[in-house]
Amino acid sequence: MFYTPWICTRCLVRTTRRLGGRQLRWHSSAAPTLASTSTSKPIYPALLERARAISKEHASLSQQLAENFDTKTAKKAGELATVVDALKQWEAANDAYTELSTLIHDSKTDPELLALASDDLPSTTTALESATATLTQTLVPKHPFASFPCLIEIRPGAGGGEASIFAADLLRMYTAYCAAHNLRAQLVKRETADGVEDMITEAILEVETPGAYAVLRGEAGVHRVQRVPATETKGRTHTSSAAVMVLPSFPANDEAGELGFEDPGSDYYIDPKEVRLDVMRASGAGGQHVNKTESAVRLVHLPTNTVVFIQESRSQLRNREQAWQLLRARIAAQRREAREEELLKMRRGVVGVARIGRGDKIRTYNWQQQRITDHRSGLTVHGIEGVMAGGPNLEKIMQSVRVWLAEREMEDLIATESGK
Repeated sequence: MFYTPWICTRCLVRTTRRLGGRQLRWHSSAAPTLASTSTSKPIYPALLERARAISKEHASLSQQLAENFDTKTAKKAGELATVVDALKQWEAANDAYTELSTLIHDSKTDPELLALASDDLPSTTTALESATATLTQTLVPKHPFASFPCLIEIRPGAGGGEASIFAADLLRMYTAYCAAHNLRAQLVKRETADGVEDMITEAILEVETPGAYAVLRGEAGVHRVQRVPATETKGRTHTSSAAVMVLPSFPANDEAGELGFEDPGSDYYIDPKEVRLDVMRASGAGGQHVNKTESAVRLVHLPTNTVVFIQESRSQLRNREQAWQLLRARIAAQRREAREEELLKMRRGVVGVARIGRGDKIRTYNWQQQRITDHRSGLTVHGIEGVMAGGPNLEKIMQSVRVWLAEREMEDLIATESGK
């Protein structure tokens, strides 16, 4: 009889063929923990505890659904299922890894089994690292606005007329990007400087496709351009900027009550008593509509002095709906940003979170060098005309920023869970 003090499952399957069906005996042995090994990346204990707590919550919700089905409970259970599946995959990969590790470090291991375990260890380590990364990613809370459409607001910054021209360039860039990626977009507002089409003072592009906020939220910040303006007679390079804001676009009403438009504790709640409504005649080009119809709407949120003015439609009702939609988005974003800033102050002492605020430049467009550099992810691409046309390199930049954001959110999560 062939005897070995311990055999892992994978080696058992492979060895039975080579040993001609000889009997094998199992003997349990304490396996080293993942943290004690240096050949694979460990998962943070706090995250593992969080994953197991979510798994228990999912089991409890599943039991409730078995007894009495409820739509909200089913939705919650479905959201947690991704973490549960990832945890099962990680536990399976971790078990395989610890089996091999124990076998390799056991001095009584048969040389033939030791060779088999050593051959399997690299692929098992890779599988465990992949499962660890997947589990870690699923634990990052989904952004509360991720599933919403979005509003892209563009305004010129420092740089005078050149900044207004660059703002118009950015508007065309995002419009082209949306068209190339099948994102439905419509222009909600466009105000030009002195009637010059290529110089805008403010533009709002609504991207109506659900999930657009998650795709485009990394574009918020100050975009800097370095180029020779068309109005420059001496060929000097000017530096200008434009500010981009990306806000979630909420539905006009909340009939299902999921967003909490009527809940004072919700980010989306606005007390109508705290909003002043003004209606007036539209200004600018437009003929009789401009001169005779009081269709323009201005909303002022008194506690924060947030002002929204919409006059694009000839219908006052339509303008009012869009104004409320934009006001709700701005207030909700302000409330979330205030919470994030407060949390950031507490977490800076735990991890070095290098966030870039809205007042700092996030990206530079250098025309002379045909270069675009994102200062958060550190990625640089060339071919500026293609980027400004919404080409593949723009998506490459945006994807690098999404990865950067995910890493920062993971650092925040680790800091939060470790501090509990």
